[in-house]
Amino acid sequence: MGVERLLRLWAMRATMNASQLLRSRGELLAWSVTSVIGNVGSITGTFLIAQRFDGIGRWSRSEILFMLGFAVLVNALLNALAGFNVGMVSRRIGRGQMDHTLLQPQPLWLSLMTEGFAPLEELGAITIGAGLIAIAARGAGVHASPAWVALLVLQVLSSLLILIAYQYAWGSVAFWTPRAAEEINTRTSSMTWSVANLPLDGVYGWLRVGLLTAIPTGFVAWLPCRALLGIEPAYPAALILTPAAAAVFAAIAILVFRKGLDHYVRTGSSRYSTFGHRR
Repeated sequence: MGVERLLRLWAMRATMNASQLLRSRGELLAWSVTSVIGNVGSITGTFLIAQRFDGIGRWSRSEILFMLGFAVLVNALLNALAGFNVGMVSRRIGRGQMDHTLLQPQPLWLSLMTEGFAPLEELGAITIGAGLIAIAARGAGVHASPAWVALLVLQVLSSLLILIAYQYAWGSVAFWTPRAAEEINTRTSSMTWSVANLPLDGVYGWLRVGLLTAIPTGFVAWLPCRALLGIEPAYPAALILTPAAAAVFAAIAILVFRKGLDHYVRTGSSRYSTFGHRR
């Protein structure tokens, strides 16, 4: 019953998203062009470096392109699933909008999984990411067997879950300190994405550990792509590192969110605002 309702709500949100974008040709064109420019611009620097030097380190040009496509796809899926401040949950908590979600006659998890669903806005970026992955995989000599494609899907979903969990873990701080948490959550979002388009093979020691834990930018594309492409030194266990990390990050996020929600139920928001809520 929950899955059926989830699919119905996703379909309803997708219809609403389509009606918004298709109400004028100008708006549709603006969304499409800005999406392409934004996503292509975010990877151009790394791609040009790889093109100029025939790769970066042990990564060939095709492998770099694969990683860039992977990063674009993960980011596009994040925006498609967690728009309207669902991903930046500190804003909903700090501005009192969580009250409106809690009053709805459905489970909280279902509301959070559907209220931010806007797939058509990210359709261009999703197409670009998937296209780059397909082109680069062929150039890198990858045999795209059904098993490999299944592993690719698993890695993409795991990276996506890590980003969402990381944002929710920090965003849940808003249950205690709403104003400060909004600023922190904004910074954690930008830090996670800031070096996601670069291979981290030359980063060692505590810095690499930090980029896989405190700021899990290495899980956005570098580590899963390294495992999928078999870049040396490669080992079978590498394929489970990102899914395992996703489970750990998700568990931490759920724990922090539940603790914060228990506190919120007793105290409520100290900074209520109807900004962004449509009555």
